[in-house]
Amino acid sequence: MPALAASPPAEPAGSPVVVGSKRFTESYLLGEIVTQTLRRAGIAAEHRQGLGNTAILEQALASGAIAVYPEYTGTIARELLKLDTPAPTLAALNARLAPHGLKAAVPLGFNNTYALAMREDTAARLGVDSISALARLPTAQARALRLGLSHEFLQRADGWPSLQRAYALPLQPGSGLDHGLAYQALARGQVDVIDVYTTDAQIARLRLRVLRDDRNFFPRYDAVLLMRATLDERPLAMLAGRIDAAAMTAMNAAAELDGRAFADVAREFLDRTGSPAAASAPTAAPPATPSAPGFLQRLLAPDLGRLLRQHLAMVFGSLALAVLVGVPLGVLAHRHRRFAGVVMGAVGVLQTVPSLALLAFLIALLGTIGFVPALLALFVYALLPIVRNTHAGLASVSPGLTLAGAALGLRRGQLLRLVELPLALPTLLAGIKTAAVINVGTATVAAFVGAGGLGERIVSGLAVNDHTQTLAGAVPAALLALVVQALFDWLERRLQRSG
Repeated sequence: MPALAASPPAEPAGSPVVVGSKRFTESYLLGEIVTQTLRRAGIAAEHRQGLGNTAILEQALASGAIAVYPEYTGTIARELLKLDTPAPTLAALNARLAPHGLKAAVPLGFNNTYALAMREDTAARLGVDSISALARLPTAQARALRLGLSHEFLQRADGWPSLQRAYALPLQPGSGLDHGLAYQALARGQVDVIDVYTTDAQIARLRLRVLRDDRNFFPRYDAVLLMRATLDERPLAMLAGRIDAAAMTAMNAAAELDGRAFADVAREFLDRTGSPAAASAPTAAPPATPSAPGFLQRLLAPDLGRLLRQHLAMVFGSLALAVLVGVPLGVLAHRHRRFAGVVMGAVGVLQTVPSLALLAFLIALLGTIGFVPALLALFVYALLPIVRNTHAGLASVSPGLTLAGAALGLRRGQLLRLVELPLALPTLLAGIKTAAVINVGTATVAAFVGAGGLGERIVSGLAVNDHTQTLAGAVPAALLALVVQALFDWLERRLQRSG
């Protein structure tokens, strides 16, 4: 977890207020409510959805990439400020946040704490109703239980490591599991214990038993808005105390169980609670039992054009950069054999760096989220096939041809441009094609840092365990990969016919 920045940079005058959100249903909804509230107050605002975990949101806030996002007092205290105070007041939090140019404001009115949950039949069979009861299970029985804990909960200061110590839990955490998928795994009996948020809609639907935190390990997680100190919170003050736990759970259910769009659920809430300017906004009463849109509706939704443009910009922008850098590196490796091992080894190592880790590193390095770190990450992944194929293509050129060119008086640069590269072009183009197809798929990960693209649908679908939404992003990405491959195949045939 990176330390809080000393002081965020000043916000550009006249730019829209950028609202961030984490990658789970409730955060999407609260981010949308904040965005629509600002717009109703006449303030330009945009919502960067599902940016990832607390560390990425904190970095985005500190760098000025976003101006505000929904957060929880327990997370601010334990995860961001590293405080041991069980329930710090808002004033105490703000005293600590002020030196970093941040503030917490607009308490929304509900507490959404962490908890552990089990299937009712499993908990009843084992006689477990609290975390202490879970800790008292015989060691063999406890270690047989399979945990499906979210990645962030496994790492947080107020998550599993501290909870395990506080209760002396003998359970082994295992691998992390996406929060949205954990409910499905629990329902199918693939895991036995998961971490939950107490306002999650799936708790009631699956009839789960939430284990009592009988030692009061978890602090209060009152929902607030964490923002840059320069942001005027007065346009958002109408939200203070307006969302209780029941209302939040109902909104989570509308999005996660009924499949309704986050924007629609947020708009309905603001209209119902008498938000300023609600009367001037077009409203329509939702059906009593709204049905989730089908696959074709999701696939051809109005955002498809925007997401495709963003995806193509990342793929071909990074590909152009990789060609500009990768081809000269391949030439260098071919011309200077002593550098070949170093060049090939370096691009090979870069290819092995996990995409999310590379994105997190670039965010910390550049101090921003969104398009730029995503473009650079994709550029790194495109280098290996281009460098390798450039080197392999040049190595396949007959030495006799280069000697003949030299005998005709061609200089080294002319030999490269007029003889070697044209003969190596089919192999080089195959490397570019490979890089392009790989980047079409890898670009979906960029949605985790607010870069958009077709991954935005996949990420939001994972957050609410909505397979239709996930497929609405995965299918066009797969089709786009096929189109890109077909385009390069056509280009190869044209080159072969032209000699």
